[in-house]
Amino acid sequence: MVRVLTAYQQLGAKPVTELTVAEARTQPTPGQAATAVQQQLTGSGAPTPIAKVYDTTVTGAAGPLPARVYDPRTDTTRPAPVIVYFHGGGWVTGDLNTYDASDRVLATGTGAIVVSVQYRLGPEDRFPAAQDDADKAYNWAVLNASTIGGDPKRIALAGESAGGNLAIDTAIWARDTHLPMPVAELLVYPVAGTDLTTPSYMETTNAIPLNKAAIEWYVQHFTNGPSDLTDKRLNVVGEADLHGLPPTTIVSAEIDPLRSEGEALAAKMQAAGVDVQQRTFPGVTHEFFGMGAVVAQAKTAEDFATGRLKTAFVLPAAMPAQPVVVKHHRHRHHVAS
Repeated sequence: MVRVLTAYQQLGAKPVTELTVAEARTQPTPGQAATAVQQQLTGSGAPTPIAKVYDTTVTGAAGPLPARVYDPRTDTTRPAPVIVYFHGGGWVTGDLNTYDASDRVLATGTGAIVVSVQYRLGPEDRFPAAQDDADKAYNWAVLNASTIGGDPKRIALAGESAGGNLAIDTAIWARDTHLPMPVAELLVYPVAGTDLTTPSYMETTNAIPLNKAAIEWYVQHFTNGPSDLTDKRLNVVGEADLHGLPPTTIVSAEIDPLRSEGEALAAKMQAAGVDVQQRTFPGVTHEFFGMGAVVAQAKTAEDFATGRLKTAFVLPAAMPAQPVVVKHHRHRHHVAS
């Protein structure tokens, strides 16, 4: 993890608080840093091969949205499960390329067709544009899964950071609008609350690549004002009804301002009777997921996440009735301070 963070800084990455939105969208990413380390270690930074990857469009709330489909099947005669995936970036940065490694991990690890959706971003399109797009993209998947070789009865939601927020918001929306429910959801260090005084926020004020000041920057460029922070779609932990949601897997990083709210979300889901498993991985930072080729804890997290999804895809009606919350015992590391 230290090696990736060092490479990230060597590539010239700066705190988003020092950048314009345009600059933040084009600066080096943690994923690029991980690729650079992989190149140093193995001589190749090539991405995980997928049988078929292609760009398409899906229906958003205000028109078509760009999307990328990762189809890992070698036998295309049988429909595969589908994962609708939302990238991170604070609803302001990030695109279909930024989280390519995570999409490939999910496709190869589960055998599912991954549909990665480029939702609208702020400040051009502020809250709740991204949430509305995510809802409609899921609805598109329900209606069109078969056209991409997918099984409409086995659709899961997944997302990282801001995308994790979109995934759980979409599951709640599907429940409330009586759409077919996803069979599972994967939330990787999701934005699940609006309290910036949690223990993890206080512990990671100097962390890279994400800290409290960066979160405040993203919030400023996405929300319309302080009143948005009371909306249940942003303050999920504080305001949302979590009953009746599908089996949920939450991946958290120790050195991450979002850690505490991910753990709190798991506890609230457990109290609501949801089958939830949450793990906090020690010694790693925000954005570590997808770095399994170079970060050992990332590979462990990826296997945990894809294993849970595979179980939901194979036996969607036979998941354990009782929720389980599993946390790794944390050790204090300060590699990102």
